[in-house]
Amino acid sequence: MSIEWKGVFPALTTKFTDDDKLDFSLFEKNLQVQLAAGVNGIILGGTLGEASVLTTTEKEQLVKFTVEKCEGKVPVLLNIAEGSTKEALQQAAYAVAWGAKGLMILPPMRYKSDHRETVTYFKTVADATELPIMIYNNPVDYKIDVTLEMFAELTECKNIQAVKESTRDVTNVTRMRNRFGARYKILCGVDTLALEELCLGADGWVAGLVCAFPKETVTIFNLVKAGKIEEAIKIYRWFMPLLELDIHPKLVQYIKLAETQTGLGSENVRAPRLVLEGKERAEILKIINDGIATRPTLK
Repeated sequence: MSIEWKGVFPALTTKFTDDDKLDFSLFEKNLQVQLAAGVNGIILGGTLGEASVLTTTEKEQLVKFTVEKCEGKVPVLLNIAEGSTKEALQQAAYAVAWGAKGLMILPPMRYKSDHRETVTYFKTVADATELPIMIYNNPVDYKIDVTLEMFAELTECKNIQAVKESTRDVTNVTRMRNRFGARYKILCGVDTLALEELCLGADGWVAGLVCAFPKETVTIFNLVKAGKIEEAIKIYRWFMPLLELDIHPKLVQYIKLAETQTGLGSENVRAPRLVLEGKERAEILKIINDGIATRPTLK
């Protein structure tokens, strides 16, 4: 199996009904808008997808539904964020059975593994599946840095093909390129650094605010890759106050509020998360509505 690791890969939110069930109708509405905008892949079960509060049955339903609705147009990836190697292996097996075409994998959750443990974890999962894998490197939020030395050891796993670069250090793109050439595809995982990392040679963008603003996100990517940097910058500068919603602990609530305002989602989240209220909601709503009011006209 293979994935072309380039372009925009939305990390989709999971939609819930008012009575806390999966809202497939609303999810499909958002999914179809993403596909129409020209995204290149779909990621399920990430941080934005509230994976830690989904049951295995719900993950199965969500993956199978998305695979069916995508109709082979783009690959569907399942994120793996587990506390044990055993459970990560189970999730990888489920992904195959459910029809996913790739995996995004975080280091072990809840335990800060060292170099040897981290590499062994990734190798064990990679060796157990034929699915293409993107390593999610986010030491800021998950406290484990997948270093260049670790990636050097992981090169022997042919299906570890890409990295979601979320270290917040844009120079890491250059370090990866200098060390490994084109061995690993690099996808920016931080919305507020996307244009910079794309200009430095990143191949794609695992995006968050794309959930509410798919056309703008895809347009920025396409303009940068076409060398139309000034045009991309104009949209990016408009987008920045909204993109900053992606780098907050409440990114799920913030982005879901943005989806609601653009007609592509609802504010419903699953406990322990709570829907925004009061001053905080008003402040975030103003950022979103100001962005919508000044939304650029795209060609």
